[in-house]
Amino acid sequence: MMFIPTNRRAHSGSALLLAFALVAAEIPAHAETCSPHAEAQASNERIVREAFEGWAAGGSVFDILAPDVVWTIHGSGPVAGTYRGVEDFAQRASGPLVSRLAAPLVPDLHHIWASGDTVIIRFGASSTTTSGNPYRNQFVWIFRMEDGAVTEAEAFLDLAAYQEVVDRNEPRSD
Repeated sequence: MMFIPTNRRAHSGSALLLAFALVAAEIPAHAETCSPHAEAQASNERIVREAFEGWAAGGSVFDILAPDVVWTIHGSGPVAGTYRGVEDFAQRASGPLVSRLAAPLVPDLHHIWASGDTVIIRFGASSTTTSGNPYRNQFVWIFRMEDGAVTEAEAFLDLAAYQEVVDRNEPRSD
């Protein structure tokens, strides 16, 4: 037996439900995972995850930065600001901290979220300063990816902990 609507509103609603049902029946369950958007998102997440795994093994996460990356450190303090290019970021933001660490930072990845061209990474990192004290910090980085490289980055971290290392430790004499 077929349902026959008794008024126009009921008919419109039934037609809409029928249309949704027909469309849903035509879309495979895996359609979203097969889209170019989903493939790029999965690729971006994989690239960042592998970079962090490489960093934890002694490599550099910064290998995935585009040469002209725009990196912004949010907050207040001497290191907060926007850096243009890998060289600028390395010299003025990363370098002052890294030069005062006796060993490379070791990341502890908590989670990675990816959505389209954006990858968000929450992690901790630790090392020992040149004066022998521990350095620990928590980070959230937000990367915008293009063609497998980070073109824009935003960083959130405890800038007071960063600055304390820079102010109270002598740089290594490499």
